Amino acid sequence: MEALRTLAFSLLTLAALQPASAATASEDSAAPYTMADFARAKKFDAHVHMNVEPSALLEQVRADGFEVMAINVDYPDFPSLELQREAALALVRKDRKHVYWATTFSMKGFGEPGWSARVQAELAKSAAQGARAVKVWKNIGMIEKRADGSLIFIDDPAFGPVADQIEKLGLTLIAHQGEPYNCWLPLDQMTTDNDRDYFKEHPQYHMFLHPDQPSHADLMAARDRFVAAHPKLRFDGAHMGSLEYDVDVLAAFLDRFPNANVDLAARVTQVQYQSIRDREKVRNFYIKYQDRLLYATDLTENPGDVPAEIRKSAQETWLSDWRYLATAESQHVEMIKADVPGLALPRAVIDKIYYGNARKAFALGKK
Repeated sequence: MEALRTLAFSLLTLAALQPASAATASEDSAAPYTMADFARAKKFDAHVHMNVEPSALLEQVRADGFEVMAINVDYPDFPSLELQREAALALVRKDRKHVYWATTFSMKGFGEPGWSARVQAELAKSAAQGARAVKVWKNIGMIEKRADGSLIFIDDPAFGPVADQIEKLGLTLIAHQGEPYNCWLPLDQMTTDNDRDYFKEHPQYHMFLHPDQPSHADLMAARDRFVAAHPKLRFDGAHMGSLEYDVDVLAAFLDRFPNANVDLAARVTQVQYQSIRDREKVRNFYIKYQDRLLYATDLTENPGDVPAEIRKSAQETWLSDWRYLATAESQHVEMIKADVPGLALPRAVIDKIYYGNARKAFALGKK
């Protein structure tokens, strides 16, 4: 009898404890991530430039548990397109588990007979070599000109067959159109030091100094016309679609174009500038558009870079962004001279922004 009473007491005790255990588990899953979770979480950086092989950045990608999209781009400060392609292909062959590749094309010969056919053939070759996306850069709209001196915009009809080919090949278009809104402001009115430093060093891209050039609104309108003309094309607006200055404006873009996503590359500080003024507004934006945002950094490794510095910069960037987006911790952000509280986004939201959305946006499947 005593043994039966003991067993009954034990069962009652276990039953009483079970709801508390379940509640604790529920509370743990609802709590935001911490810095300790960074190492364990699945992560995808959707915008990096890896222009060398062997690559110190790849070493840090592996160490910190990332997958990455290594993007080729027609940028004059980078190695030639041929060398960028060679590096990307070598890295993908070396590590298909962590590295994916985005190709690009040259604007040389645009408007001449055969340009479109040549680009389409190059894209087909890239797709056969494993490219998952195609990058177009701000030279379209800001630099490249026709023979008569007029600028070429992304909504030019000549891009139509190229866009159709990208869609047919099942690739995603990554489009860097325009610049951050700060580009059209004088240096002392820019909201972040990273923009201020960049445009001080690259005055040729500082549109405030070039009032004869297209406005920010002109470039965004051309981009929007292009996206509207290709509603089935998977579209990734690099750098928050150059609408980083106002999450309400970016929200309107996402509402208008259901085929579009945006990546966060090199625009976190502009959003932090907004969040120290209205944290809940920014936090609610991330939550509402949790299926449309891709974590990304614009980390870059070129020939001649110091490997240790590349690895240090990558980890510092990734940890800082994780602290802001995933945790409730505050940090001092020197680029805006402010202490910025973390957004502590829900874990399910972080899982999408940091991983699931990129795999969907680039049609990589589940993993």
